[in-house]
Amino acid sequence: MNIGQASGASGVSQRMIRHYEKIGLIPEPPRRDSGYRDYSDTDVARLRFVAHARDLGFPIEEIRSLLGLWQDRARSSGDVKALATARAEELGRKARALEEMRSTLLDLAARCHGDDRPDCPIIETLAR
Repeated sequence: MNIGQASGASGVSQRMIRHYEKIGLIPEPPRRDSGYRDYSDTDVARLRFVAHARDLGFPIEEIRSLLGLWQDRARSSGDVKALATARAEELGRKARALEEMRSTLLDLAARCHGDDRPDCPIIETLAR
């Protein structure tokens, strides 16, 4: 199948497919006599795997590791679990940081009169 069909079947944009090939995350498929890439069902499955991993917040290097584990039938599920647990912990840290930022902004907004006066605790806090 061509790149457009692979994109449709995997849910990964053509631009991202090319990018993943360029950085070596997925192998570049063979080319037809016409020069067009020729993707297999295995390529589409790999693209879906990458898309799902991205949706779960894994960065490229961890996806590279996950792909290696996926293809290694002798893998330890503990290795996969360790990657997932570490990613979940990192997402938790980021979620807490975002909630702190949100709370700070809501507090500053609540203390701002929002009228025609120039004094504003939001600006004052940013300027510190």
